[in-house]
Amino acid sequence: MSKIKLLSPRLANQIAAGEVVERPASVIKELLENSLDAGATRVEVEIEAGGVKLMRVRDNGGGLAKEDLPLALSRHATSKIYELDDLEAVGTLGFRGEALASISSVSRLTLTSNSGDAGQAWQASAEGRDMVAELKPAAHPQGTTVEVRDLFFNTPARRKFLRTEKTEMNRIDDVIKRLAMSRFDVNFVLRHNGKAIHNLPAASNQHEKERRLAQICGPAFMENAVHLDIERSGLRLWGWVALPSFSRSQADMQHFYVNGRAIRDKLVTHAVRQAYQDVLYHGRHPAYVLYLELDPATVDVNVHPTKHEVRFRDNRRVHDFLFRSLHRALAEVRPDDQLPSADANVLQATTAPISGVAAGEFKQQEAMDFRAQSAGFSSANMAPNQSAFAPSSAPSYTSERPAEHQLREQMANYAQVVAPSSQGSSLENIEAQDEQIPPLGYAIAQLKGIYILAENAQGMVVVDMHAAHERVVYERMKISFAAEGIKAQPLLVPQSLAVSQKEADFAEQFSDNFSSLGFVIERAGPETLLVRQVPMMLHKADVETLVRDVLSDLIEYGDSRRITEHANEIMATMACHGSVRANRKLSIAEMNALLRDMEATERSGQCNHGRPTWSMLSLDEMDKLFMRGQ
Repeated sequence: MSKIKLLSPRLANQIAAGEVVERPASVIKELLENSLDAGATRVEVEIEAGGVKLMRVRDNGGGLAKEDLPLALSRHATSKIYELDDLEAVGTLGFRGEALASISSVSRLTLTSNSGDAGQAWQASAEGRDMVAELKPAAHPQGTTVEVRDLFFNTPARRKFLRTEKTEMNRIDDVIKRLAMSRFDVNFVLRHNGKAIHNLPAASNQHEKERRLAQICGPAFMENAVHLDIERSGLRLWGWVALPSFSRSQADMQHFYVNGRAIRDKLVTHAVRQAYQDVLYHGRHPAYVLYLELDPATVDVNVHPTKHEVRFRDNRRVHDFLFRSLHRALAEVRPDDQLPSADANVLQATTAPISGVAAGEFKQQEAMDFRAQSAGFSSANMAPNQSAFAPSSAPSYTSERPAEHQLREQMANYAQVVAPSSQGSSLENIEAQDEQIPPLGYAIAQLKGIYILAENAQGMVVVDMHAAHERVVYERMKISFAAEGIKAQPLLVPQSLAVSQKEADFAEQFSDNFSSLGFVIERAGPETLLVRQVPMMLHKADVETLVRDVLSDLIEYGDSRRITEHANEIMATMACHGSVRANRKLSIAEMNALLRDMEATERSGQCNHGRPTWSMLSLDEMDKLFMRGQ
């Protein structure tokens, strides 16, 4: 008797259902993807008992004709691909043709549809016990309604693994939110046990899109998010990334879409993490909603049963594009980008009493163009484009702490240069003055030798002077390091590394990459590498571990920044030791110099360790503290 037998259609469908239908949320995901692929602009979802009792999805898409309804409930039947070339460039969310068949094998499913051509709607019903669909006429507008009742009624063992009604409903809610963030042009409606949960209108412009994101991710995310839209070499990345100050304890607000498909990919996560490397506090996670658009032929979406993962044809190109785009977007964030909008400022100006900066109490400081001075003044003791807080050369940061008299001399020179410009200044009116007030305002005093208190147009600014100066010095050192190039030194005795043949092949393939970073690596055998030269800055580092880590990144992601990051860590330590310390008394001119440097420095909102460098308390917030006007 033969040991190999063909599976019955019912059993085959139930096995396939194990891959597609994990829980009610899986059903909703598949049905909604079908609706979106059908061109729906409005989708209504009704849930009862967390989806176990009833799930109903109604759309106004293209619909199905009578003869297509039985086929729609058959395995491997789809309208989305017809030949191999279609599979290599999938442009739809669904394409396998297994969803409806798998769902109907573990539930009581009713499919009602009207294609709008014949004017007559038809209904197909199927139960898990027998997979034969029953057809009958029905009343239905153009579009499709799929009704799924009694999920897992014929597989009680799987039903036992379902969670509570609230948990299953939360999973469904997450699915709808993810799809709502990918298709702003569609109106999504969700009801649970007859109660309205969501009604997300279609969004046509950026303001409406941001309003939808605020409903889904919370208003705090949008208040701390930066919009970006970058296109290069056939790749487009757009969306919103949260400022490092809005980091999360868990990776629960990370949404990435490839051609409209929500995915979780190691390459994407690695690229985003590297982009935040310089500004994110240890152990925290960034928040973002990002969309990558590229040629469908360059990405394979058929690599995971639930389609949560993709494979890019050119990993290195995608990784490099993501990293550089996000790294530059975060670097360009300045303090004025983090202040309340102009509308809020106008409202404050009309309701709040005039005092402080607005009343002209800092007229002499107003005339000092600190931004221009910090961007490029020169004197006998300071080079152009060098801040009063930046030393004249990097070697002065190798000591544990810079000489106090040298820093004091630089401050005195700065004060001499800017002081004359403050004479004879006058402000014609308050409105013109408000436009000139820098984002971080003007220094008022120093608190406990640690914080700088400043006043800007919105209220009070508190700056951690050590953290702020640390970032300014660090960024200047990186610029100098990049401009001078990586200085390398040959090893007296080349270091031999025993590696795998695969690692040796990659080291040979990417030898130019190593050379550009100051390493000279030669292949001495099938599984042996010789390190003949290392960057001067890293001569005390563990070279073997560093090279192995770089090779690991190259194999996994096609790119690596470990050498650069290691050099940055050393420069960050040097900048930390070379920055102004607590209890160092600063003059008003010195404090204003630091504020202007912060406004002109990349990533000045965080120190080298990811801690915030400044915070603002608006006048409205202070009024609430003291219950003014209540």
